[in-house]
Amino acid sequence: MNIQYQDQTISFHVEYAKRKKIHIHIEPNGLITVKAPNGTTDEHIIQAVTGQGDWILKSLAQQQKARQAPKPKEYREGSEGDFLHLGRRCRLDELIHTEGRTEEQLRVDLKKFYFASCKKVVHERIAAYAKQLKVEPKSIEIMESTTKWGSCDSKKRLNFNYLLAMAPVPLIDYVIVHELCHIHHMNHDRSFWRKLGSIMPDYKEREQQLNRYGSFMVM
Repeated sequence: MNIQYQDQTISFHVEYAKRKKIHIHIEPNGLITVKAPNGTTDEHIIQAVTGQGDWILKSLAQQQKARQAPKPKEYREGSEGDFLHLGRRCRLDELIHTEGRTEEQLRVDLKKFYFASCKKVVHERIAAYAKQLKVEPKSIEIMESTTKWGSCDSKKRLNFNYLLAMAPVPLIDYVIVHELCHIHHMNHDRSFWRKLGSIMPDYKEREQQLNRYGSFMVM
């Protein structure tokens, strides 16, 4: 469905279920879902969306801004560019030695730094959650990937993207718990999400934060 609001088009789809109230949900990718009680008329749905029009447009604008690619980093000695580490913005020379290094050497050194940092923080954080979930991973590896933050296979082998070293620790924890839960449930079925929620009740918020943060977690 579509409505016009303040000279803009708001597009959304509707999900009907046994519920008491209309709820509007906006995914990190901008998809708007209206969850409505069975039997709700189109008129009531449009009225609800219009009533939240300001909030919807503001949320979409914020998401669009978050998805914009960050400015290219400058890999050079004395660089003042933004280099993320555990959610903190740092100068390049706060993370690695820069004196007398070429741009290519700085890129290589920074990548090594993130690999080592990611390995350290993942191993530090994973033990307590594995104990809570009563699981024991077969192996834990740090990987390079352009499509996923982590993975778990049927042999209980866990992999984590080295770029996670850029994220705040609570978001790293989300990826860790997500993958540990896959040791119990390989698919994203209801049992998986219940297990994840039992350890991390705010997992949806953390997932959304990671989706927004991810566009800045690049080399």
